[in-house]
Amino acid sequence: MEQNMKAVVMRAFSSSLAVSDTARPQAAAGQVLVRVKASGVNPLDLKIASGAADHAQVTLPAILGIDLAGIVDSVGEGVTGFAPGDEVWGMTGGVGKLQGSLAQYAAVDADLLARKPASIGMREAAALPLVFITAWEGLVDRARIRAGQKVLVHGGAGGVGHIAVQIARAFGAQAYATGSASQRAVIEGYGAVFIDYESSSVDDYVQQHTGGAGFDIVFDTVGGATLDASFRAAGRYHGHVVSALGWGTHSLAPLSFRGATYSGIFTLLPLLSGEGRANHGAIMAEAARLVDAGKIKVLLDDRHYGLHGVDQAHAAMRNRTARGKVVVEVA
Repeated sequence: MEQNMKAVVMRAFSSSLAVSDTARPQAAAGQVLVRVKASGVNPLDLKIASGAADHAQVTLPAILGIDLAGIVDSVGEGVTGFAPGDEVWGMTGGVGKLQGSLAQYAAVDADLLARKPASIGMREAAALPLVFITAWEGLVDRARIRAGQKVLVHGGAGGVGHIAVQIARAFGAQAYATGSASQRAVIEGYGAVFIDYESSSVDDYVQQHTGGAGFDIVFDTVGGATLDASFRAAGRYHGHVVSALGWGTHSLAPLSFRGATYSGIFTLLPLLSGEGRANHGAIMAEAARLVDAGKIKVLLDDRHYGLHGVDQAHAAMRNRTARGKVVVEVA
């Protein structure tokens, strides 16, 4: 058996990411060895590569890549839910001490995996795990979304945002999403009511779309001043604000005066702590069901990158030239 593999190994922060030979992992007890076919790129990958993501707890040398899609090569002791040849996907590594997916093989916790949707390819599958899990944890696990609610998504054309809009609609909620004028077609294409945050104040769009009562759920994917705006857009007594970027200092007075509630999301916690990983696998199984039902479609950048093009893939995101999620294909 081949003992080495090709991988993108980061040996220093803010340096070029090059392909090199490294030891091929083996599936330990409770793990699945996956032959990686594609690795999704997220903004967090860029922050990690630049040394600006202490919360990801990455130590060098490291193999990045949080999202994975691939084929089961072998399973470790105690794994019964997967078998060699299964196509799988998940948010599996690239943070803490966990090997990422920018490699030909990855040994990952079986609890983090689910079977890949049959209706999409590996590129599309690798683009979804982190953004879907983040959106699901916010809307379903925290806010307990239900049919008929009015849901406002800040950043509705973004990676998490456009998936949150689709989850909201899949649950029978009415989706509204903020964005710039140039993003209107994307937001409306996913079925949300477009709100131009640059030309409409919080009071204006709350009055226009809720009669001043406020939204049932406000999902903040932007942070900063947008989280403050979320507190003002939440419904009186019934509003719930969820944020994936609630890291700053904010006044809770606008939220308190509405009798509304707040939840934070830290999607990396199961990877870093080891706790709650089975929930991520269960979420990915729900994602597969919704994708195969035609209710979730990822916005995917049409350019193709291989392992030797990781720097270019990162640059496409950094320079904001990507139109959708960026994916690296692993030969």
